[in-house]
This record gives sequence, structure tokens and C-alpha cells, in this order.
Amino acid sequence: MNQAEAEIGSQNEWYAEIKAFDDTKLGVKGLVDAGLTKIPRIFIHPQHDLHDRSVCEDSQFSIPIIDLQAVSTDSNLRAKAIEKIQNACETWGFFQIVNHGIPKTDLEEMLAAIRRFHEQDAEVKKEFYTRDLRNKTLFLSNFDLFQAPVVSWRDTFALVMDSIPPEPESLPVICRDIAMVYSKQVHRLGITLFELLSEGIGLNPNHLKDMECAERITILGQYYPACPKPELTLGARSHSDADFVTILLQDQIGGLQVLHENQWVDVPPIPGALIVNIGDFLQLLSNDKLKSVNHRVIAKQEGPRISVACFFRTKFFEPGDDLKCYGPIKELLSEENPPMYKETTAQDFLKHYYSKGSGASALLHLKL
Repeated sequence: MNQAEAEIGSQNEWYAEIKAFDDTKLGVKGLVDAGLTKIPRIFIHPQHDLHDRSVCEDSQFSIPIIDLQAVSTDSNLRAKAIEKIQNACETWGFFQIVNHGIPKTDLEEMLAAIRRFHEQDAEVKKEFYTRDLRNKTLFLSNFDLFQAPVVSWRDTFALVMDSIPPEPESLPVICRDIAMVYSKQVHRLGITLFELLSEGIGLNPNHLKDMECAERITILGQYYPACPKPELTLGARSHSDADFVTILLQDQIGGLQVLHENQWVDVPPIPGALIVNIGDFLQLLSNDKLKSVNHRVIAKQEGPRISVACFFRTKFFEPGDDLKCYGPIKELLSEENPPMYKETTAQDFLKHYYSKGSGASALLHLKL
């Protein structure tokens, strides 16, 4: 057998292992439930991905925490919050928010509901397993399972809550009520954040909202099972988010790390807080005033880790999607501040985003 034939054979074996895993329709949790003690090779990440940069040990080095108390009623508090958010977006691309208006009981119930979904009877859960992204409700493991060079240690339950949300009856009973409540709360919070972000970059408060940045939310309920060999894999590879803004709710297990000044910084859980990060599309629209930065989730021996990520995103799978272009907002441009990026459609950008692999920003190919 020559080298080319050997490589083809190895690729075929790899694909067969991926497909066998996908065909179980049980995800990573299914492997753990079966008594797994050794991690399958499809989950073993290259050492340079696991240890590419040092992890910051300085406990004082952390993403900003911003209080949103009374930002809609007190102009002084609003101005202070806008300044802090703008600074956080320029330097970190991430910040945590407290006093955001969503009751702690609802945050806890949302996390509990996602856990219930993933831990329900396997045969019931299988009914939601699909890779058809046109579905409003789906369960799977790794969206990029067949494209990524290696598989991440997590399962996902996704809800697409657009301007026309799914019928409540189409949602799993096990998390239906809180999912509908929480999506409305996050949408209201998103509108507030887009107003503050708009003002922070010198625009009318409604500018980003009027661009429909808050119209479409995809909720990902992530489940990271306890891992027998966490040093060999990752819960999520290093990546930036291909959206406008992400609002993340995480449990007390931790594991999220943000890339800052070329080192990984832990984002410790704060009870009742939410994490906000800027996505690639908002960095594009703001002409680099707001930064989208890489982050990852490390695997842990304790678990499961539960998180709920709400992505405010562009349209997709809708008529005319390929016609709308996104580029730097005209009102932000001048001779002193020329456009940094070419315009792109959501379809073209996302195609590049999912094909480029991890690491480099998907915005680089749009740089002027």
C-alpha cells in the first residue's frame, strides 16, 4: 500500500468512527453512560491546541463586571455603564453583567431545564436528534462534526427563537415553559444592550436595533459531561462567535476561558450574573470599535457543566438572505476612520467561518 492509499484508508476509518458516533444519536453523554473509561481518538485534540498559550494565574486579571441597575431610568448610571461597556468591548470583547433584570430563579430554572433535557430518557431525546439546521428545535453533538478536524466534548440542544418563534407545542415539555419565558427576557435584555452599545460608539440608541440585530435569537443549551481524561480534549475549541452579540448563562462548574493579551483567562462563575461577548458581525459593523475575541471551554473531570448561550444573529435559511450585505456602518466612517472591511453577505461569511477551521479570525479575509 502506498502513502496515498494509506491516507485515504485512514480518512475512511476516521469518517466511519465519526458516523458511528453520530448514528447513536446519544451524543457524548451516551458514551459516558455506556461506561466509557478511554476517550475515543476522534475527541483527542492536538497538543498545540490544548497548550498553545499559557493560562493566566493572576486572580486580579479578569473580565469587567458591569452593573446595569437603573440604566433605563437614571441618565448618570446609564452614562457610566455605557463607558464601562465600551471600554470592555475595546479591550476584552467580554464582560459580565449584574442587575440585568432577569430573576435569579429563572436563571436557575433555565439551567435546570437544559439539564433535564439532556438527562431525560435516551429514547425520548433521540427523537430530537437531527443535523437539519432548518429545524427550530434540535439536539446534536457538535454542529461541525463532519467538518471539524477533531470532535469537542459536548452535546447541544438548540432552539431557534426568531421574530416568529416556534409554536410552544413543538418544544419539549421538559423545558417548554421556561424556554419561552427566558427567550423573551433575553430578547428584552438584548435590546437594552444594543442601545447601550449603539450609544457607546456614537450612534443613535436605536441604530443597531433598527438594523435588526436583536430580532433573531438561537439558544444553545450546552451539556459538557464529566470527562475521564480532560487533559486530552476540549469542551469547545478556540473560536469567536459568528453573530452580533452572545449572552451566556453558565453554572458553577466553570471552564470558560477568554483569550486576552495572548493568554487564556478563566471566567469564574458569578451567581446571578450573565456573560456578554461581542460577535464577528458586530466587530464588522462597528469597524473594529467593538472586538470579537477567541474563547474556549476546557474539559473537566467534574460535571456535567451546563451553559445556555443566546446568540443574536443574522438571518439564514430565509428568502433573500443572500442579498443583504453587512459592512462597516456608514455613520462611523470618515477620512480619519476609513472602512476596515469589505461588505459581505451572511451566507458568504458563514460559509467561510465554518470552512476556515479554528484559530484565525473569520474577518481577516474581509480586511481592506
